[in-house]
Amino acid sequence: MRLAKSDVIGLSLVRDSSSSGQEVASNQPQTNCPSLLDALEVYLLHKGKGRPKTFRVAAERSCNYLIGLSGNKPLSHYTRQDALQFRDWLVARGLTGSSITRNFSYLKAVINFALSEYALDIRNPFVGVYHDRSAGVLVRKPIPIEAIRNVQSECHAIDDDMRWLIALISDTGMRLAEGAGLLKEDLVGLDTDLPCVRVTKHPWRNLKTSSSERHIPLIGEALWAAKRIVEADNGSDFAFPRYNMTSPTAANSASAALNKWLKQYVPAGCTMHSFRHSMRDRLRAVQCPADMTDQIGGWMTDGVGQGYGSGYPLSVLREWLEKAK
Repeated sequence: MRLAKSDVIGLSLVRDSSSSGQEVASNQPQTNCPSLLDALEVYLLHKGKGRPKTFRVAAERSCNYLIGLSGNKPLSHYTRQDALQFRDWLVARGLTGSSITRNFSYLKAVINFALSEYALDIRNPFVGVYHDRSAGVLVRKPIPIEAIRNVQSECHAIDDDMRWLIALISDTGMRLAEGAGLLKEDLVGLDTDLPCVRVTKHPWRNLKTSSSERHIPLIGEALWAAKRIVEADNGSDFAFPRYNMTSPTAANSASAALNKWLKQYVPAGCTMHSFRHSMRDRLRAVQCPADMTDQIGGWMTDGVGQGYGSGYPLSVLREWLEKAK
């Protein structure tokens, strides 16, 4: 089933009131209960502040899918059957387990927020619906260190902006979007004993989590790439202008182009994201403390105590990255 793109956009559609004969999610339908579009509107109004456009688009898409299947009903009129039909439809479309999880997560968040906001005593029938989370999900492999060294050698030989980005990521473990959205001024202290890359939010490129905001010491080929980026006269403040011609940063375009080049030098199944897996393994191999590894990679660290203090100093991070070279 293909849904009209205009079903949800603008949140100005006529509400679908066709809910007669449906089993309801609570014992009795509640009067003046907000519809799914009402719930989406209030959710985006409060939770969408400061979020990237992709947040709004994803929430709208998930709700749009359900509206196409079951209609825009009051929240009290959605049933478990609607939830199961929604799951089966996503599976039939060939979505991976992770994509199905994401659609349910947005839908549950929208409904739960509205139920809390309006103090409604209604069960959310989309909670606890089983699906195979591993279906169609490819396991990303780390890149062996020998292959990384070969890739870095090729980056030196070609010596252009695309190869600088690959080299920068190969010895920092940054996410591709983090690297592609950098400014030149984010490459700090290149002529000092503690050069680093500053990973911070930008209007054109958000960060995945709050812990993603960090400083990573520049060593090895990442330092070489950073110096080449700053030296380049590209007439732009961006480290990689080709991926920042429009907002947001074109991380998907970068991924497609770089993975196409990279695949000839790495084992099957390895991608640009595999450098992050490799960095985790490299740090693990030298017995780097787990919380320090998390700080370098911008991974979330468990435990209340981890929220205290400002983390390890750059000099200590650099020591461990040098060991993992």
